[in-house]
Amino acid sequence: MSGSGFNLCNLPPWVIASRHFNEHPQPLEVQGVRLANRNFFQKLDSIDNVEERAKVFNDYMSVKYQLHQLQTQTDIARKSLKNSYLRFLRGWMMDSNSVEGAVLKGWVESRMGIGPTFHKLPISGIHGEDYMVYAMDRTRGSARTNAINAQLDLLYEYCQYELLRRGFAEKQMILYRGTNDSAEYELVETVSKRELIVRLNNLVSFTSDEERAWEFGDTVWEIRAPFSKIFFFDGLLPNSIVKGEGEYLVIGGEYLVRRIMCTV
Repeated sequence: MSGSGFNLCNLPPWVIASRHFNEHPQPLEVQGVRLANRNFFQKLDSIDNVEERAKVFNDYMSVKYQLHQLQTQTDIARKSLKNSYLRFLRGWMMDSNSVEGAVLKGWVESRMGIGPTFHKLPISGIHGEDYMVYAMDRTRGSARTNAINAQLDLLYEYCQYELLRRGFAEKQMILYRGTNDSAEYELVETVSKRELIVRLNNLVSFTSDEERAWEFGDTVWEIRAPFSKIFFFDGLLPNSIVKGEGEYLVIGGEYLVRRIMCTV
């Protein structure tokens, strides 16, 4: 599925989703988020400890979106506050085709302009019943919480801040994905016997551990993911109960994938 044609980012959807962007990465920024939260990021600049920065982030999110007022709200409001960004991250890690998964894919669609290609079933376009299945899950999930897209905006910007702060000098990193249905991905171009250009879903899980990738499929792909397309990674929130065991959530589009040969 192609991009929606509009977004809230500093680059257009067709650029972000292209293979050329992955080869020549550029910084991505959700419009207005850094500026609106400039005092928060200035405070982070003064903190050298990773775990302390994560605590400041969680506290800031709790206060900004009133997540700390759970016990003082009505039952309906309490449910909304309970289902914070952490709930949606955990839901994704359990099942990317869950209601929580639809909300995260919806964030990518609304902010980056890249629509999903799969949610429970392949999505052919915005006018089909397959898209409605995704849209209904997204709506149900978004109704459960307080300003979830704004929460995810800040989570993404914090992730980008941390990647830079932790000294990642390169613009890309090697990640792996195991799959049992590689033939079902949309093939854009065959580069060589082991290299393909494929269109990935708008948000995809990868791992930094090649051996772990084999646990998830009989085919393992290697990609070079731009740091600017990393939405979340295990270790971003070291004090959180969200643990992905080396998992990276990567914004999708067209990627050059290299098939890894099994050495067993």
